[in-house]
Amino acid sequence: MSLPIDRNPTAIYLGALLLLALLVVVSLLVGRYPVPPETLLALVLDGSGDEPVHATVLFSIRLPRIIGALLVGGALSLAGAAYQGLFRNPMVSPDILGVSSGAGFGAALAILLSLPVIAVQVSAFLGGLGAVLLAVTVAKAAAKRHEGVLVLVLSGMVISAVFTALISLMKYVADPESKLPTITYWLMGSLADIRMADLRAVLPFLCIGILPLLLMSWRLNILSFGEDDARSLGVNVKVVRFATVVASSLITASVISISGLIGWVGLLVPHAARLLVGPDHRLLLPLSFLLGGMLLLVFDAIARTLLSIEIPIGIVTALVGAPFFIFILKSSSRKLT
Repeated sequence: MSLPIDRNPTAIYLGALLLLALLVVVSLLVGRYPVPPETLLALVLDGSGDEPVHATVLFSIRLPRIIGALLVGGALSLAGAAYQGLFRNPMVSPDILGVSSGAGFGAALAILLSLPVIAVQVSAFLGGLGAVLLAVTVAKAAAKRHEGVLVLVLSGMVISAVFTALISLMKYVADPESKLPTITYWLMGSLADIRMADLRAVLPFLCIGILPLLLMSWRLNILSFGEDDARSLGVNVKVVRFATVVASSLITASVISISGLIGWVGLLVPHAARLLVGPDHRLLLPLSFLLGGMLLLVFDAIARTLLSIEIPIGIVTALVGAPFFIFILKSSSRKLT
């Protein structure tokens, strides 16, 4: 029996939004300092509460973290869906061109130099974009006048390996008492230190990156038929490929700069969204954003409530994501024709 991919998109999106609202409320309530539901309701309605600390916990700590989880998870998932459509490969993730390893190197270098937090974030952002720029440059030099997708992917793998080696070098020379633990923790990913100022700083870059991807979604549909067919239908393949790479890399580098390295989300979520609405990128990209935000919100709740100490969210995504990905692969191979 094949999976019906012509379900009502309106119902799917409505269900996703309702589930998102429920997850946000639950995330506000749970944690190492639980907040009663009636207190949350009182604070939302009239700003009153039994204890002033409740308002601080909810609005200064948890709310920025929840919004950060939604933005980070959504951005990584949308970028992953765009990359998978561009390269016509469901195994592609947002770090395919080395943006994660480049951002990790930038952050590690800033930490090694004892720079402030804002400088670490800026360095990670620039490192991620720099890695993608190097990958594209190497691909153009290697392919000369033919910009093959395979050459671009291979260039990304090479650049990623180089920056991974540089991260290892940073960790090797770092002070094992102070700098090395900080670098290691950043590389494992966390939403614990996200504040509203961080979200305001990355939001413009996210908008600049997400809007072109949504506007080009129908062109990604045409690219799925192959580059030759896309050209025959009037699509400028080089422009679409360049714009998709730039936009996806921009939003990926932006969120990584404030959250650290968080894997699996950008690889997993597009598969789940594709099972729900099919391969149409006009529906797939927005749904991937919604599902990615919800999934990372769940992972973050697990990371901060499972043990007495907070677990880096990158560990949670790997431990939960790998089995879930195997399940998705089995389901898709069994149901999709």
